[in-house]
Amino acid sequence: MKLWMRKIAVALIAVITLGLYIPDFDIDVEAEQSKETAGPDLPEKTDVLDEEESAPVTKPALETEPDVSTTDNTAAFLTERAKEQVLFKMGPRIVPKMEGEFQTVIFPKMEESIELILANVESAEAPNVSIAGEPAEGTGERIFNLRDERTGQLVAKFHVRRDRRPQEGYWFNFHYHVSSDGFQKHHDIGEVYWDKNTPPEWMA
Repeated sequence: MKLWMRKIAVALIAVITLGLYIPDFDIDVEAEQSKETAGPDLPEKTDVLDEEESAPVTKPALETEPDVSTTDNTAAFLTERAKEQVLFKMGPRIVPKMEGEFQTVIFPKMEESIELILANVESAEAPNVSIAGEPAEGTGERIFNLRDERTGQLVAKFHVRRDRRPQEGYWFNFHYHVSSDGFQKHHDIGEVYWDKNTPPEWMA
């Protein structure tokens, strides 16, 4: 075969081959270009939703605080605070001798008195009653007051008085006053005997 015919045959074969063969790199280039324009890879969507999405959205039930605004709970709280106030008023010199009798004779009556006072207050207002005022020092009578926090008015005053009786000695008289009679009447709680000797001052 002549040289020029061989060159033509090679050229035809090259043209035919290049025309029919489409290399894969073109497809890859187009795919890369489409990714660049589309932005970062995103997770494929599926027909199955995540558990959080598929589950019905329900708000958790709010836990309600226990109803402490009742007369009974208020009375229990106040009586415990009342006990603390009495022991604080007696002071370290009187408590060792009087605490036992106070616990058995005076405190149960004081508890009843507080419950009675709260029962006479409208139920809607009873939870707003609190212990107010510090015990009086020296020979003062005040132990504590009960106050309506909404109005700021005193509801009751709890006192302890020193009584000296001839031939007997000193007694501690526990009592209270209420606002309904202008704090005039003494409502007795009970008495505790001290001694013939003069008792120490309160909180001494």
